[in-house]
Order: sequence, then structure tokens, then C-alpha cells
Amino acid sequence: MDERREKARHRVLKGGTIEFGGGAIDCTIRNLSDTGAALDVTSPVGIPDRFTLLVQADGKHLACTVVWRKEKRIGVKFGRGFQRV
Repeated sequence: MDERREKARHRVLKGGTIEFGGGAIDCTIRNLSDTGAALDVTSPVGIPDRFTLLVQADGKHLACTVVWRKEKRIGVKFGRGFQRV
């Protein structure tokens, strides 16, 4: 499989919250870079293409756009002009 990421991701295990339109879904951040992350979720159903990710340990909010979805994992890229982890 060809690597298409702009930057290498680092394995992490952090709690997160996907926030959108007044709703929130807990997730686990599995890998992370300056430009994106992979998130484990119970189900990707109902998660919009754009949302804010709260990284609980750091108290940071990151604007995210979904790049791919699998069974219980989604890949996101971070928007410009927002805090990075």
C-alpha cells in the first residue's frame, strides 16, 4: 500500500470526543500527526464529514474533515488555522 500522508503519524492512545451540531461521540485517537489522525469509534454511522475533535488529555479542539471510513475507524485531516496537537 502506498503511503499518501503528508507527514508520518505516531501511535498514540488518547481519549477524544467528536463534536458536531450539538452532538458528541466518544472516540479513541489511535495515531496522530500535525496534519491528521485515525480515530476508533463504536460506529462511523452518523458522523458527519466535518466536525471538531476534542483531544481530552490536551484540552485542544481540532477542525477535522473525514478522508476515509472503515468498519470502526475513520481517518481525518486537520483544517488550517486551528490548533494542532
